Amino acid sequence: MLTSKTRWKVTEYDAEKIAIWQEQLGISSLVAKLLIARGYQNPEDAKEMVRIEESRFHDPFLLEGMREAVDRIQQAVSQGEKIRIYGDYDCDGVSSTTIMVHVLKELGADFDFYIPNRFTEGYGLNIQAIKLAKEQGIGLMITVDTGISSKAEVEFGTGLDLDFIITDHHEPPPELPQCVAVVNPKKESCTYPYKYLAGAGVAFKLGQALLGKVPYHLLDFAAIGTIADLVPLQGENRLIAYHGLKNLNHTRHIGLEALIKVAGLADQLIDEQKVGFSLGPRINASGRLESAVKAVQLLISTDPDEASILAEDIDHLNKQRQATVDEITKEAIEWVEERYSTLKPKALVVAKENWNVGVIGIVASRLVERYYVPTIVLGIDTETGKAKGSARSIEGFDMYKALTECKDLLPHFGGHPMAAGMTLAANDLEELRERMALLSEKWLNEEDFIPVTAIDIESIIEEIDIEAIQELGKLAPFGVDNPKPTILLNNVKLKEMRGVGSSQQHLKCQFSQEAACLDGIGFGLGDLTSLISHEARVDVIGQLEINEWNGMKKPQIMIRDMRVEHRQFFDWRGVKNLQDKWEQLRAEEQMAVCFCREKHAEQLNIPAHIHQLRWDQKGTFHVENDSCSLAEIDTCILYDLPQDQEQLKKLCAALQRVKRVYVLFQHEEEHFFSVLPGREDFKWFYALLHKKGTFSLQQQGAALAKHKGWSMNTISFMTKVFLDLEFVKIVDGVIHIQPNVVKKELHQSKTYQIKQEEIQLEQELIYSSFSEMIMTLEKLIDHSYQLEEAYA
Repeated sequence: MLTSKTRWKVTEYDAEKIAIWQEQLGISSLVAKLLIARGYQNPEDAKEMVRIEESRFHDPFLLEGMREAVDRIQQAVSQGEKIRIYGDYDCDGVSSTTIMVHVLKELGADFDFYIPNRFTEGYGLNIQAIKLAKEQGIGLMITVDTGISSKAEVEFGTGLDLDFIITDHHEPPPELPQCVAVVNPKKESCTYPYKYLAGAGVAFKLGQALLGKVPYHLLDFAAIGTIADLVPLQGENRLIAYHGLKNLNHTRHIGLEALIKVAGLADQLIDEQKVGFSLGPRINASGRLESAVKAVQLLISTDPDEASILAEDIDHLNKQRQATVDEITKEAIEWVEERYSTLKPKALVVAKENWNVGVIGIVASRLVERYYVPTIVLGIDTETGKAKGSARSIEGFDMYKALTECKDLLPHFGGHPMAAGMTLAANDLEELRERMALLSEKWLNEEDFIPVTAIDIESIIEEIDIEAIQELGKLAPFGVDNPKPTILLNNVKLKEMRGVGSSQQHLKCQFSQEAACLDGIGFGLGDLTSLISHEARVDVIGQLEINEWNGMKKPQIMIRDMRVEHRQFFDWRGVKNLQDKWEQLRAEEQMAVCFCREKHAEQLNIPAHIHQLRWDQKGTFHVENDSCSLAEIDTCILYDLPQDQEQLKKLCAALQRVKRVYVLFQHEEEHFFSVLPGREDFKWFYALLHKKGTFSLQQQGAALAKHKGWSMNTISFMTKVFLDLEFVKIVDGVIHIQPNVVKKELHQSKTYQIKQEEIQLEQELIYSSFSEMIMTLEKLIDHSYQLEEAYA
């Protein structure tokens, strides 16, 4: 057996619909399964997924407040009134601001933009920024990706004769700001067909309404904001990302070209992953460490030299951000390991003075990846005595609900079930830590602390070919609520499995099922080569890709995890140095080395975490020193060969609950290759003894061995058999024939029986094929289990 690293959660679907969907949409069974599993009710609803190029953008005026917003902006443009775009400091806010800059420039407006400082001003509209706008002659403020919760600030600004247009996508509060227009698809009264636009998506729709056409040339910015903000990549968001990624790969925006170049992507295909893990973090770094103004300046730049300098600066900030995250993560892990050295925490609240609050959300995510418990990371301001933090959660634990339970400690908090932010007094941190641990213990069970992997569909290898994988690719761009499909292959054989890479850290496999084969690669999974037997039938999950090499294309699965649901045997027969093998085994599991012959147990330097399973004087196997029970042993190494069939049976009875068995079967004598004398040999030797009357082994044995072609061991063995049968006696090394012997069969000799058993054991366990050996052991294990069940 081999347990998976995560809990696998397979989506259920109506298999009877597959053929109908295949016919109506002209798709493979694999894609039909996926669409049905993802909740599409009929083929018509799923058309936009497989034929996205036919989809169209919605009318922007379906957004409530859009007409009022457009009229007021057009009035300001025509009258030369000064407009200020007010954005946010994250990637979505920067992208939204950039879109509006380009749109207002095309309209010929008199405008500028403003991004609040994360550290000195915080999120959203603020009174000082509004006062400054009034002093600088601003007549109209347009917020992008922010403002929906700024009722009091808008009221203050309106009192100063400022007009506001709020464009946002965050959850609206019960009372909205009172202003010219509030454009947010999530407003309860808004009937827009798609509710989940990012801030950049809402800004893009405002641009579409103002320009009177779809601003395709701005879709690269909209795509970056949409992908980076982790909104659902379905509906109109997916359309934005689809066209935006096309633009990104041929962008004409000078600033984006410079950003792509410093990110090392100039010669690569830019997909949603490149945006999410390379471009987005660089744009975010500006606002996390300094001011996001620099990021906007880069994206709106028309000067290649200026853009190059700004891109280099932002790339440098991103490297600083990475170093800062690494440093804080290291400090946080050290704190956790010291505080929870013996028990795994139920929840984490980690804080330290002067941690950069711009990156603690990333640190919280890393801690969740490592420990998989609800996590809050906070930076403490020593001057104010306040702690500001970010939270990340796990499935089953509603972080927003948890913070609500602790609201008496939290002057400010907000967020969602999986992520949140908060501010509190540093003196209340220990109380928050205790309450979070209690809530986690109350709401979660042990299984909840095992990470979950969502699996879209179960497939068979025969369904997987290049055409099917290309069809799956048409469902891209992938992201939130439209993840890259995870496929499960059940009960497949291993045709090949080996470690690859400089230190064998990666896994290369070939799987087979019926007549079909599929290649697989698992990065960082090289340790599985010692945990999965080549004879095993495995379950595999991963994503499908097309591997191109030397002009050849082959389907392959990018392995994420594997499991084996039956007992496994590993052939270590012939291994000379067992010490080299310890490190290949999972140290966190209960392991034992089994000794059938007591003297062998003293010959090995066994690591402390590996138990010893020994054959005792009562004829049973037990764990030495009772350090754990036999039922707890996950992995067992069979070091030496059983002495007889009875011992083999009892050994197999002890292995009933063991998941993996590594077979060495070390032995000193090779009985299989020694000659077992036949009846004629015994008859001839006995006749010789009878004729001579006495026979000295020391003086005459060598000559006899040479004459017959026997070994001295053979002569000694036959002599012991005769002794057992009382045919002879030995006095001072001389064999004497016993008078009046009773006729007996050879098998009545204990020595003869032992020799036969030893040869049989070697045949079954040493010199048989690996599959034959497994059959022998499994048969005995199953038999002993049946006996135990019957007895119970």
